[in-house]
Amino acid sequence: MNKNENKKKIGKARKAAFIVFLIILALLFFAFLELSKNTVLGWVLAAITFCGYAFTDLKLLKKKKFFAHLGVFICFLIVLAGITKFTAPPYKRVPAVDVKNPEATEVLTIEQGELTGVFNEDKTVEVYAGIPYAKPPVGELRWKEPQEPDGWDGVLVCDHFAPMSMQVRNSELINSLTSIIGYHNYKISLKDNYREAMSEDSLYLNIWKPAGNVEDAPVLVYIHGGSLETGQPSFSEYRGEDLAKKGIIVVNFGYRLNVFGYMANEELAAESSNGTTGNYGLLDQIQALKWVQENIAAFGGDPAQITVAGESAGSSSVNALCVSPLAKGLFRYAIAESSGITPIVPYHTFRSLEAAMETGSSIMDEFGFDNIEGMRTVSAEKLVKTEFKNTAMTVDGYAITEQPYLTYERGANNEQALLNGFNSHEATVFNLFNKVEKEDYSAMLQSIGGDYAAEIEEIYLYDCITEDYDFLVEAGGEAKKTYNFILGGTWFAYSHYLWSNYDANEGIPVYQYCFTKNNRSLQANHAGELPYAYGNLWRHGWLYDDEDYKLSEAMQSYWVNFVKIGDPNGEGLPEWKPFAEDRSKVLELGENIGMTDNMYNELYPILDKYQTSLK
Repeated sequence: MNKNENKKKIGKARKAAFIVFLIILALLFFAFLELSKNTVLGWVLAAITFCGYAFTDLKLLKKKKFFAHLGVFICFLIVLAGITKFTAPPYKRVPAVDVKNPEATEVLTIEQGELTGVFNEDKTVEVYAGIPYAKPPVGELRWKEPQEPDGWDGVLVCDHFAPMSMQVRNSELINSLTSIIGYHNYKISLKDNYREAMSEDSLYLNIWKPAGNVEDAPVLVYIHGGSLETGQPSFSEYRGEDLAKKGIIVVNFGYRLNVFGYMANEELAAESSNGTTGNYGLLDQIQALKWVQENIAAFGGDPAQITVAGESAGSSSVNALCVSPLAKGLFRYAIAESSGITPIVPYHTFRSLEAAMETGSSIMDEFGFDNIEGMRTVSAEKLVKTEFKNTAMTVDGYAITEQPYLTYERGANNEQALLNGFNSHEATVFNLFNKVEKEDYSAMLQSIGGDYAAEIEEIYLYDCITEDYDFLVEAGGEAKKTYNFILGGTWFAYSHYLWSNYDANEGIPVYQYCFTKNNRSLQANHAGELPYAYGNLWRHGWLYDDEDYKLSEAMQSYWVNFVKIGDPNGEGLPEWKPFAEDRSKVLELGENIGMTDNMYNELYPILDKYQTSLK
């Protein structure tokens, strides 16, 4: 082989390597654009840029030296970075239905004015999204009790969800990766190349009702979770379309979160005519319930037949509504999923007023103000990034007048029937990044059981739980699964044990469940039951099989029956026995549906002793 032929061969190899490199880079970049939800324009500009770079390097710079190629490559990367920024997903409100050009409903009239909603795809449900239930809590109304909503002129078109409440949120790239790794529900689509709008002005509610004329339909009002820090009512897993097809009306809403919803301050308490502070998000929830009671008849609902429901922090909020004197008479039944504030010292979503005030003072110092007037001038975008957590309610003497367990001991709670429960793997997602080895186990149990940790360890040896429920990012450890089991029982199931006992002691009907269903999404981890109970498996149908849909149909029927009559039982359903008949039993909702022993029966008495010691 002569020198020229060898040179040509090397040149062809370099060209081939360059093309392979460029193809790999293009695939990675287009994947990045998709996961980051960049607009279609970004894809077009990127394609043009890759083609232009390939032509420039292979043709125009064919005989140029290395530094010329390097300079063009750097310019190429700069252009890609510019495309990423220029075509970033815009902020938009989420459509109320997944239907292109949905049909509008007839005009409805309420006290605030006239409005229209939209029909779902098969026109069996009417959806009214983004109805204001209070004045925007902005400017002088930041950190004040919610005010009655303003009216409007003309016809309000309620076809999009309102902006989500202010919160710190991840990039769309992180959200996409979470969907892939955690929920496993990611799908490529050109319909979601945007970010959900977010605003301090977020006190709006959404209504799903059976289509056509409806009279005196029972109403379910759902409160979303998110640790009182994040979350939005537009989330697909608890939309109310399918439950509305079963004859009830479903309502959910946004409420103030984090520093906007739960900051406490002495000056704020002093300026309030009710002396309240620290529970603005809870007061929003009460205002939403008042709006529903006053207006739901216009949508065909029965204001005397309202059930309040929630999951996680939403369930803790339901618990707070059950003990709030302000919520008395605003609902009849309660559904609580995976959280509560009934322990003597609740493990989360609740704090002392003293602790809340201290955090409020720290936030004032953080932003350099010594008065609330100054704090109200801080932009919402800046304020939401405070380094201090505000993820808990408190005893403010107004919305909550005493530790919740005391209200239950007095029998002064508001619910007339209770459906509540927990999932079999509640704590896994909260403890992903903590490694728990054998030598760590005893010390970590101290935070759960204090002086009674040794009793817990005696029953639950560090490696006694072996069921595999790992995520890809699970930190692991030989004691991790047992610790997660105990943590789930403590943080979540224990509050339902107490809550159920308090109500049963009063003669209030109680029905308790444990969700155990394995699937290809969240399985029986925290929030795993939501798409089953609210009928939204079909939104990510590839993740579920016939057994999942069968369970979902049963759970929807239980929930709807309970909303209608305060008893989940009905024709064709396995019997769900009242908690009072045997307090060691729960209804398992999983591969099988039926009464079974509560998995935490041995843990609860130890937690009782620990909590009693905290009085």
